[in-house]
Amino acid sequence: MLASTKDILLKAHRKRYAVPHFNINNMEILQGVVQAGVNLKSPLILATSEGSISYAGMNFLYSLVETATRLTKIPIALHLDHGRDLKTIKEAIKIGYSSVMFDGSHLPFEKNVIVTKKVVSWAHRKGISVEAELGTIGGAEDDIRSRKIIYTDPIKAKEFVERTGCDFLAVAIGTSHGAYKFAGKVALRQDILKEIKQKVKMPLVLHGASEVPLSVVREAEKYGANLKGVQGIPDTQIKMAIKNGINKINTDTDLRLAFDAAVRKVVMKKPKDFDPRHILGPAREAIQKVAEDRIRLFGSKGKA
Repeated sequence: MLASTKDILLKAHRKRYAVPHFNINNMEILQGVVQAGVNLKSPLILATSEGSISYAGMNFLYSLVETATRLTKIPIALHLDHGRDLKTIKEAIKIGYSSVMFDGSHLPFEKNVIVTKKVVSWAHRKGISVEAELGTIGGAEDDIRSRKIIYTDPIKAKEFVERTGCDFLAVAIGTSHGAYKFAGKVALRQDILKEIKQKVKMPLVLHGASEVPLSVVREAEKYGANLKGVQGIPDTQIKMAIKNGINKINTDTDLRLAFDAAVRKVVMKKPKDFDPRHILGPAREAIQKVAEDRIRLFGSKGKA
């Protein structure tokens, strides 16, 4: 049975740690992430974006996650990430997701409030929690793109939460989607985060916070990838963000990089091997390692 995203995050909010949110697109990614959670006894929030749903199908992805919950004893929630299409959000609510996100960060404030409030009313009738977003982060992920970072206004954040009734809030403090996050030095606005947390007494979410591990990047480049200029968020910044109030951290890019590096290695070193199990098995193991590293960093180890 799927766990409640809200329950998982309220516990993290009280205990001051962050829960990992991992985007999934197929069985191998899911298996690697879930095994990491089992090994380290961590709660997990597995997420499907509109892009992954278009690729694999909502019913297939839901069934994979539901199977994982029956085979393990750790809390596993299923979340709709960056929902902008209201039809898709309604489908996720109907099928029984643990939580949905309405991403109205691209909308004017009043329009974001109106639509978020509408989504909250749909979801809460079914006992499903809602993540909303205020402010914009940079970069690109699937169909979500923004060239400019607009920091979340702490005063507006308080008003937004009170008017919409959302359950947790994604904030913009300088992170960016994808592997090409920054041209210069990383400097998250921890001051803004602390002020938001003082005004908004609920779990806060950090998008665009992948580490882009140098060891994984080098492995991918060794076997043919061109990743010049990639840069992620340093561990020190993530730890500080958790200390200052972040309770859910999304990870997608790091999983993609690990998957890519492992597949490239097998294909290049064993060009005669065309068995997909031999090609994708190492990718699943690479995913597991990255997920375990994130769980340790976020402080959710042993919190299942």
